[in-house]
Amino acid sequence: MLINRTNRKLTLNTLITALISIGFSVSMFAQTTVDQVTQEGEKRADAGAAEQQRIEQIANQTDKLLTDYKTVTKVVDGLLVYNSLLQRQIDNQEREKTDLATSMDNVALIERQIIPMMTRMIDSLEQFIELDTPFLMDERRSRLVRLRGMMERSDVTAAEKFRRVIEAYQIENDYGRTIEAYRGSVDIGGNQQEVDFLRIGRISLTYQSVGGQHTGAWDTETETWVELPPEKYKSQVAHGIRVARKQVAPDLLIIPVIAATEESL
Repeated sequence: MLINRTNRKLTLNTLITALISIGFSVSMFAQTTVDQVTQEGEKRADAGAAEQQRIEQIANQTDKLLTDYKTVTKVVDGLLVYNSLLQRQIDNQEREKTDLATSMDNVALIERQIIPMMTRMIDSLEQFIELDTPFLMDERRSRLVRLRGMMERSDVTAAEKFRRVIEAYQIENDYGRTIEAYRGSVDIGGNQQEVDFLRIGRISLTYQSVGGQHTGAWDTETETWVELPPEKYKSQVAHGIRVARKQVAPDLLIIPVIAATEESL
């Protein structure tokens, strides 16, 4: 009986020891499994974070590429517009070059035609001056002499010659719209006397001797100077001379207009 009890106790102790060993082993296995799962989870979390970071980097790169694309697109659009404008300018310049080449081809022909024309214009202007009312004749004839001398100069371009001829015509044209007083001389009674001339456009040319003893006017019919009645025109001509010289304010003037006959005075 004692032996059986002893055997039972040993068996029970052995069983308890075995159970404890098994429990410890199970506990150790469970702890190992939890650690592995935890580590695996941490690895997956780290991997997910790394993947998320990579995705964010790719997204940032994509946004940057899109921004760069939009910027480049705007630059390209601007260059297209600019190139289009330059092309139109080049086309216009090409047309201008063609026109200029054509004009240069015609320069010699134009110059050959315009020189004789200007010569005829000067001849006509000279004829007009000689037939016109004889005011400032020295000045006007000197202008013609200078024009003829200029036409013979090779260092003056045809364009400058034409400009000077037109300028002379313009000066003559302006005489018809202006009033002027100037000093000169007239043959009075066979003697040259110093007088003040009064020109009102081309409708009247009168004179008055210094001191006012003689007052006269140009008769376009007879092409001579005629004496004017001093009681009628002396003061008017004197006043007109002062007006022309801007010594007095403009005023109404009674002036002689010599027409067809002397009776029109």
